[in-house]
Formats: sequence, C-alpha cells, structure tokens
Amino acid sequence: MVRWEPGATERLQKAALELFAAQGFDRTTTAEIAETAGLTQRTFFRYFADKRDVLFWGQDAFTAVFLRGMDTATEGAGPMQLISAALQSVASSFPDERRTYSRMRQAVIDSNPALQERERHKLGGLAISAAAALRERGIGEPTATLAAESGVTVFGIAFAQWIREDEDRSLTDITADTLAQLRALNA
Repeated sequence: MVRWEPGATERLQKAALELFAAQGFDRTTTAEIAETAGLTQRTFFRYFADKRDVLFWGQDAFTAVFLRGMDTATEGAGPMQLISAALQSVASSFPDERRTYSRMRQAVIDSNPALQERERHKLGGLAISAAAALRERGIGEPTATLAAESGVTVFGIAFAQWIREDEDRSLTDITADTLAQLRALNA
C-alpha cells in the first residue's frame, strides 16, 4: 500500500463515496475505504475521526467562505445584503464540476437518518456562526438570527435544486433566484 503519496484526503473521500454509493454507508468499513484508496486504515484515521467525517470534511472551510462573503458587502449593508454577499461567496465555491460529487454525497446522506441529522447540525452551526457575525456588525436580535436562518434556508433550497438531475443552472444563479423569491415574500 502507498504510504505518503500526496492527495490522501481526496483519495479517501473518493473511495468512501464510491463505496457508500455502491454498498451503503452502514455496510462500508473504514478498512475498506482505506484499502480502496490504496492506504492503510491507520492513515485513514490520521485524516478522519470516523467514516462520517469523510462526508463532512471541510465544514470549517465552508463556514469560512460563507462568513468571508459578508466582508465583500458594501459598508453599511443591511442584514440581508450581508447574507446575500455570503450566499454569493459560498455558491461560487461550488463549480459545476462538483455537481456529480455533490449529488452522490447527498444521496448517501439522504439514505441515512443519522447522516441527515449531522447535515442539519452542520447547517445549524452555519446559521449560528452567521448570526454571530451579523451581531458583530451591530445587527441586533432577533434580526441577526432571522437573517442568518433565512440565508441558510436559501442555501439549502438552492443546493437541493442545483443537484437535481434535470438542473443545469449554476448554483450562483439558482441561489440568486431563490433569494429573490424570499425577498418577494416580503413585498
């Protein structure tokens, strides 16, 4: 087995997703993932705490991209303008080349209630972080939480649309359309 070849994280993720899709999450072991990736199980555990972490790796980077997007908003931007900038930032980090991977990943998550809970927890954590960032910018409660939760909801709806088999628009375009529909509700 290859020990220190570059790209171990990506190889483990690819192997895991293929195995999860083929034989199910519960029936896949960390040993199988490592072997399929051409690595040892010990190497697997250098990168991931367990096989769930393979699906949720990069969560901190995802949150950071979302929050950095707020920094691109104009000075004095309101809460939904900040959220809009955050949504544009995160949507642009999902190029069309990631759509197939994202579809497979979501199918694995959708087939397992524990993974669905972990995904909801991830998005809940994003909303908490976004609300805190809004409060740091002087936006009070409950406005900060309402805006943050709305932004996360918009992302979730847009992402679900983006990974549909019959969808070919970019996540950026779908997110903008979904945000516009939210704004239309307030009109």
